[in-house]
Amino acid sequence: VQLQESGPGLVKPSQTLSLTCTVSGGSITIYPYYWGWIRQPPGKALEWVAYVGYSGNTRYNPSLKSRTSISRDTTNNQFSLHLNSVTPEDTAVYYCARGDYGTSDPHIWSYRGQGIQVTVSS
Repeated sequence: VQLQESGPGLVKPSQTLSLTCTVSGGSITIYPYYWGWIRQPPGKALEWVAYVGYSGNTRYNPSLKSRTSISRDTTNNQFSLHLNSVTPEDTAVYYCARGDYGTSDPHIWSYRGQGIQVTVSS
């Protein structure tokens, strides 16, 4: 299975960040896998953002929940992250990842895409 992130590298403050992960080599609807987003701000630790499970169930990091939405497109085998009202603190490398179960521990999501740098700046 391969995961590839896509989206803008630069977003202005207060706008919405939208990222898509395209999965190849395996369906995102197959048990038991979960599909998530994690991020790493510069100089900071990995942070779990959200995930969507094989059945479509979702879960969000409570600190980001009010601004975050995760969705999936089973036809194109993709899942997406939308983070609104971004600030410079949302600047990070964003990774999409596959997990064998849903977890908020970012280190468990070891099967990741290469990552995409997103900078929030005017």
